[in-house]
Amino acid sequence: MPNHQKHRGQQSKDKDIFNEKYQKIMSEATNDMCYLLEKKYPENATLKLVGDHYQINERQRKAVFRCACPLSSIEKRQQKMISNLNIEQKTLAIDGYNLLIIVESMLSNGYIFKGRDGAYRDVASIHGTYKKVEETLPALTLIANSLIELKVKNVIWYLDSPISNSGRLKSIMLGLAEENYWNWEVELVNSPDKKLVELDFPTITADAWILDNVTNWFNLSEYLIQNKIKDVNLLCL
Repeated sequence: MPNHQKHRGQQSKDKDIFNEKYQKIMSEATNDMCYLLEKKYPENATLKLVGDHYQINERQRKAVFRCACPLSSIEKRQQKMISNLNIEQKTLAIDGYNLLIIVESMLSNGYIFKGRDGAYRDVASIHGTYKKVEETLPALTLIANSLIELKVKNVIWYLDSPISNSGRLKSIMLGLAEENYWNWEVELVNSPDKKLVELDFPTITADAWILDNVTNWFNLSEYLIQNKIKDVNLLCL
């Protein structure tokens, strides 16, 4: 089946379901979900309970889920977040699809959500198959140039090998790196999550489980929003 997807951006109804009215409702839902998660309620049951109570749809629930976290986790994750100065001349590990897809979403005018923990997330999904879009190469170039400006020594990307087209994406990334003299490595691994928490490198990710288990992390999405990408469709729930 041909790939007709051109962008990683908005769906047709996003402007309606993420308007000011629903932002207030979703913010209240996020408050409740954070509280219940702190009380050790299971994630899926909590999301259903909160989503049903506020009568929000599946895409709105996904945004709430990605913004919410246990209250006790907020401070712990923020304490692990390191500054620009702490990545100079360092090797960084990158949660590949996690970073690439959110930057593609930023560049294609998709909605970006700032979580309660300070991490930025999108509501895109690749459903087991990565499909290159018009923003893929600009996103990779923006990431590379930003890390060069931040004086990062080199980076190691980790891509999920079970996701279709990961090998193709790896070839694209290494080709760009060779052409532009970027100091990149790209590894295909079965579970980047487990691999990343085993490493002693600063990590770029917004994945909640990784943030809870990694030694430290750098919030590259925040740097890009503050310094590189204008007019991001950013919502803070």
